[in-house]
Amino acid sequence: MSDKMVQMISTFFYIGRWPVGPGTAASLAGAFLAVILQGNTVLYIMLFAAVTMAGFKVCDRMEELEGRKDPGCIVIDEVSGILISFFALPLTWSTFWAAFFLFRAFDMFKIYPVGKFEEMHGAKGIMMDDIVAGIYTFAIMQITIRLAGII
Repeated sequence: MSDKMVQMISTFFYIGRWPVGPGTAASLAGAFLAVILQGNTVLYIMLFAAVTMAGFKVCDRMEELEGRKDPGCIVIDEVSGILISFFALPLTWSTFWAAFFLFRAFDMFKIYPVGKFEEMHGAKGIMMDDIVAGIYTFAIMQITIRLAGII
């Protein structure tokens, strides 16, 4: 795979190059993809699998290109994590923003054991902390909407 393709995928079509809040912008892009695919479970899972596999494939090379561990321009991990967060979520404005901000909080603050996964080397460390943050968000949102009687 060419270095240009690695850069395009790892930065999620160059969103990772935005000067302010690239992780938040990529999370928002992923959340809107989740909204677009709401109700089409097969396509949703296929997109999640493609994004996640691509992230694991390109992140090692992007670290080499950038010359540092987990550079901020890599945002494919945020897209993968937010897709987990929004899976099977009954979308309203309230659930959208609750899931979005909850995911961003787990991702930014590295609540245990998210931070432990970030310590892994290469693509595993880059991808896994956001995947775990997405799992946390998914679990909390699913429990909350059931307790609230939304579904």
